[in-house]
Amino acid sequence: MVFLPITPHLHISLSGIFGCVPTELATCMNFRVLHIIVVDGDLFWFRAILKSNCYHKKGHNAPCEYGENLFMLIFGAVQVLFSQIPDFHNMELLSIVAAIMSFAYTFIGLALGFAKVVEDGEIKGDITGVSTATTAQKVWLSSQAIGDIAFAFTYNIILLDIQDTLKAPPPENKTMKKASATAILITTFFFLCCGCFGYAAFGNQAPGNLLTGFGFYEPYWLVDFANACIVLHLVGGYQIYSQPLFAVAERWISNKHPNSEFVNKERRIKLPLLPDFKLNLLRLCFRTAYVASTTGLAILFPYFNQVLGVLGALNFWPLAIYFPVEMYLAQNNIRAWTGTWTVLQAFKIFCLLCTILALVGSLEGLISNKLS
Repeated sequence: MVFLPITPHLHISLSGIFGCVPTELATCMNFRVLHIIVVDGDLFWFRAILKSNCYHKKGHNAPCEYGENLFMLIFGAVQVLFSQIPDFHNMELLSIVAAIMSFAYTFIGLALGFAKVVEDGEIKGDITGVSTATTAQKVWLSSQAIGDIAFAFTYNIILLDIQDTLKAPPPENKTMKKASATAILITTFFFLCCGCFGYAAFGNQAPGNLLTGFGFYEPYWLVDFANACIVLHLVGGYQIYSQPLFAVAERWISNKHPNSEFVNKERRIKLPLLPDFKLNLLRLCFRTAYVASTTGLAILFPYFNQVLGVLGALNFWPLAIYFPVEMYLAQNNIRAWTGTWTVLQAFKIFCLLCTILALVGSLEGLISNKLS
């Protein structure tokens, strides 16, 4: 990740700007669709808790099935309420809660995987991974996995919005660079540990989602708690990624209609036992429609791993690789065919090839699941 202070001396072509902005806005919406798919994909805490308790009472082979779309609709309704938070600067508490919940369920998943490996006394699986009937299927699955990995590191779409909330001194970009480096190291460590211990615990039978796949059944109360942490994390994550898009769209509409009361007037509403709440009709209508659209798309394509790979592939190269590299080259006036320029161009091409491979494989999985 290349971190740059935003200065008037940085010149990027208009084609780059017009390419970056739509891509970033589309990415924000893609992330919201995925959050709702995650909720439906057995990660919604209420559904997962019901299944966990059912398995605990009736046995692990019991037919514990519950409705699907209902839980996505419930999650969407919750997001309609939280989406009325005015802007990114009013989300400190929600962000802190989401981060704590993320650490909580990650630690639980890691601990359960490690405990199962110790209990079984063996490491399951093998270096070649899940066996498939044909080589083509192996290629598709491997490509999808690349997309899943790429998706894990596309937080850069909200990096500048987070940086904008920091106070100087020290300079915001330097603070953000240190924080991001630390976050990448921690994230990579936990992702690798959870993935490795999960595969070591279950081998080729490892579910896509360890906590509710159902990989772990006991202790059921701990699995229940982990799923409650997951949904709280998702509630906060949805809003954190949505607020930048809300801000851009509403600012643009406000500039287009500066005299419209519907667009600009804040109405103060008094709620019992709660502080006064400012309601804006544009914010209410636009954000409700936005949440409804992402919920509808999630209901239409409820395939977690496949959608994860597609979105990861679409978002990773343009926002995490291409634009940061081009900005770095432009700001530092690096000439073509120098050593640094050659290395960065090779890096861009390599990542592009990985992105194409991940996109094709994930689309194949998505289409196959939709038609099957």
